Amino acid sequence: MSGFFGIAAKEDCVTELFYGVDYHSHLGTKRGGMTVYGEKGFDNAIHNISNAPFRTKFELEADNMKGNIGIGVISDYEPQPWVLQSHLGSFAIATVGVINNVKELLDILYADGAVHFQEMKGGEVNATELIGALICKKSSIVEGIRYVQGLVDGSMSILVMTKDGIYAARDRMGRTPVIVGHKEGSFCVASESFAYMNLGYTDYHELGPAEIYYFTADEGKTVGEPQEEMKMCTFMWVYYGYPTASYEGVGVEEMRCNCGSMMAIRDNLQVEVDLVAGVPDSGLAYAIGYANETMIPYARPFIKYTPTWSRSFMPTNQKQRNLVAHMKLIPVYEYIKDKSLLLIDDSIVRGTQSKETAEFLYQHGAREVHMRSACPPLMHVCKYLNFSRSRSEMDLITRRTIAELEGTDKITPELIEIYSNPDSEQYKRMVKTIGDKLSFTSLDFLRLDDLIKSIGIDPSKLCTYCWNGKE
Repeated sequence: MSGFFGIAAKEDCVTELFYGVDYHSHLGTKRGGMTVYGEKGFDNAIHNISNAPFRTKFELEADNMKGNIGIGVISDYEPQPWVLQSHLGSFAIATVGVINNVKELLDILYADGAVHFQEMKGGEVNATELIGALICKKSSIVEGIRYVQGLVDGSMSILVMTKDGIYAARDRMGRTPVIVGHKEGSFCVASESFAYMNLGYTDYHELGPAEIYYFTADEGKTVGEPQEEMKMCTFMWVYYGYPTASYEGVGVEEMRCNCGSMMAIRDNLQVEVDLVAGVPDSGLAYAIGYANETMIPYARPFIKYTPTWSRSFMPTNQKQRNLVAHMKLIPVYEYIKDKSLLLIDDSIVRGTQSKETAEFLYQHGAREVHMRSACPPLMHVCKYLNFSRSRSEMDLITRRTIAELEGTDKITPELIEIYSNPDSEQYKRMVKTIGDKLSFTSLDFLRLDDLIKSIGIDPSKLCTYCWNGKE
């Protein structure tokens, strides 16, 4: 995942740009970047933020850059923003999304015979540079963005900044949010609306699927109409979104509390526990909702140490990431020893960290550890937003468990449908097996229908691919 922020103001905007981008730090871990336009033209800076937060790496840039228009991005992979010179003029571009048909798009560009790209590590092409090149095939930026929206298999939200204004485009299916804020003398755009709240902006316009919006310091207007069909990523509420974020009028914190309440109603006090706890940080609101519904005391049996381990994805190496996940959690013995605990986490992907969490609590004296997952069992690797870092679907603990139970690695769509049905015996057997593997006293998952109900918008507007394979 990644997140971007842009601003056009009557006065110097660099400080606000710096803080607006920083507020997206929960969405990416590899690169951070800012581009501004001022008296000296385009000024661009990109830094590796794998081992230090955006704010630390860009404090000097924020002091030295000058301009009244700018864009920035927290990127989970490629360096960006990218500054291009073209027949459309010079512009900076930042993107949020995933491209599944890179080779096809490159073939389209190479057919012209005069296109080249900077090669990244592993021989890959920078996706943002690729999108910029495709935009340049058309006679205007708006036409170029529309061209990209029709070509990309995956998802692609875009910011394009010229010296005069900023074009913001939401993914064709609206999988990621794009929101415009406004205050006197300034417009901004963000992936997360809360990013501009403390900067004095108020909500002005939430882009619809495929909508293209253009703004300057003085005004904003739609220059490419939205489409009706939408497939918003449900994981934006489940995991990606910061608790203070809101998408399509639905707040993340409220939705997570609703999910917790739904899980409690389904559980119907089938297990006796002393405390309800959320796996920090994204599991906390679910646990509050569960505790409020059941009146079982809410507590924090372990606390995440954030001063030095503030970023949940760092580092990239799986073995190191598991170690960091363990190092972050500090036990609170009074809420663990001899206690029966019910934990709620946002999801269970591979299961590695869930098992280590259970063992961590047992080692510190827990009597029982019950686990509830705040989303259904993951059956497919996301091909739109890279929610899971898994390259193979067999990395998912659900897939491995089904293969074990069925005695075959050939997992057919028919099998997935059966094992995804929470009323089937196969589903119950899978959940019990996973719970045993991860050392939980009991395990259950939120049902997909309850998850959708917790969000509360038209189900046809939600992407649920990772659970049921439906796009």
